[in-house]
Amino acid sequence: MDSFIPVLKHTQLFRGLGEGEILALLKCLDAKLRSYGKGEYIFHKGQFVRDIMVLAEGKLHIQKDDYWGNSNIIQTIAPGEMFGEAYAAPNSGAMLNNVIAVEESTVIFLDAKGIFTTCSSACAFHSLVVQNLFFALSEKNRRLVQKLGHMSQRSTREKLMSYLSEESSRQNASTFVIPFNRQQLADFLSVDRSAMSNELRKMREDGLITYEKSRFTLIL
Repeated sequence: MDSFIPVLKHTQLFRGLGEGEILALLKCLDAKLRSYGKGEYIFHKGQFVRDIMVLAEGKLHIQKDDYWGNSNIIQTIAPGEMFGEAYAAPNSGAMLNNVIAVEESTVIFLDAKGIFTTCSSACAFHSLVVQNLFFALSEKNRRLVQKLGHMSQRSTREKLMSYLSEESSRQNASTFVIPFNRQQLADFLSVDRSAMSNELRKMREDGLITYEKSRFTLIL
């Protein structure tokens, strides 16, 4: 667990805490490490969650899969990001989506009840973690609203322009790398992959963008 302290120090959940405080909190929250191979499920739809998870290394997708195997990527989880908190509260219900390792990944499981209640040792920094959790939830809600904004666009081109514009703004650069391959991007925007690839070629021909694999450049 100690080897992941540098990652945890930069997570939103542990922001503002020192190394010693994080180690004490991990013990207080009965932290556990679990490793997953590429393609392995961390959670299936319908499972109940009683922990809050932080991705220590690797990459995860939260995705909705229908009966016929079609996927819609809800969110990408990068190292240091938290997930599962929406289902950890009492009576919050079962998972609505699957959580899958896109590559070999290590996940830290934290006892949610220990976060929501004051620990027996009355850690002075416990309230800061609760505050950080609130801010993290607010940020996640903002990102979901952004995704809804992309998906509400009428055409495939409009969805692509909305998403690429947002990524350019988020990374503060006209050239940037997105966290998806072509199929994953199509799943994220809920469009047909072939139609999306055709539209990307047309946008390049129209002088709006250039791209190579997951690297894009927006052109004024």
